[in-house]
Amino acid sequence: MTDCRPGAADGLDPAVLPFLEALTAAFPDLGGSVTDAREARRILAAAPRPPADPPRVGAVEDRTVPGPPGAPPVPVRIYLPDPGERPGPRPTVVFLHGGGFVLCDLDTHDTTARALSRAAGAAVVSVDYRRAPEHRFPAAVEDAHAALSWAGGHLDELGGEPGALVVAGDSAGGNLAAAALLLARERGGPAVALQALVYPVLDAAQDTASYRTYAEGCFLTAAHLRWFWEQYLGPGGDGGHPLASPLRADLAGLPPAYLVVAGCDPLRDEGQAYHRRLTECGVPSVLDGHPGMFHGFLALAGVLPQAREAMVRLGGAIDSTLTNGKTSGEAGGVTG
Repeated sequence: MTDCRPGAADGLDPAVLPFLEALTAAFPDLGGSVTDAREARRILAAAPRPPADPPRVGAVEDRTVPGPPGAPPVPVRIYLPDPGERPGPRPTVVFLHGGGFVLCDLDTHDTTARALSRAAGAAVVSVDYRRAPEHRFPAAVEDAHAALSWAGGHLDELGGEPGALVVAGDSAGGNLAAAALLLARERGGPAVALQALVYPVLDAAQDTASYRTYAEGCFLTAAHLRWFWEQYLGPGGDGGHPLASPLRADLAGLPPAYLVVAGCDPLRDEGQAYHRRLTECGVPSVLDGHPGMFHGFLALAGVLPQAREAMVRLGGAIDSTLTNGKTSGEAGGVTG
């Protein structure tokens, strides 16, 4: 196992240590002393919240949108930019939060969704998909596609420009974003200009060099990930299914991609591999790598300069869909 200490080769940036230590202390010991999802959520909900005010946006609305056939409606939270700061048509981002398919919700990712709306000048539709283990694979994928389809059909209502629909997600949300695009390709839409994936989890095999190198000591651990996959797939679940492990899917014809990858993250190699696979399939892809950062660092955009820079670049990639955006399978919608 590589030494992850600051100053070591492939180690953490010393600037992140106070944040990483605080997050680790508040996070449940998943797969160890904590094995029940409800208990894990209780511990996470009791963790102290930052005292700072959330980033300001123009308007916020909670509502529901139609769910998949035979399933309940999907709660969403819609963020609109201040019209004084961003008049006219805007990108529309369907955002899927992380949390290992089990944890987190609209509230835990409220600050991130607001920051993304501001950075991209975009309408953001944050999706409260069904979580495991109460709702195992593929319930969350179906909810993600349902929300994406609703957004694609309501761009006028959201002030969105046609051709500038984006699907985005962090961690498990990145998995759901990629899987929703596979469903969109299979089911004839909606057309998406860009997939923006932030340190996504993309393969249930959990067998890469970064899984071993950063198995512990950098916030997200290999033990956490094993527990998450167990909750999501359930006994006998098919981790090899392309909708569970998009890295194993045929990626031809998918929209251009923008991937944010943290250097000290068990999931680093999956993000890099997805970038390579897309490129091999002729899909334009930009890889924004951040050596020394840990899984989850983008949530610290309000206090960590490296995270702020990553958010600005991510927002720029999304914003570029307004002038360069193309529908699925065509070049455009990314920054270099």
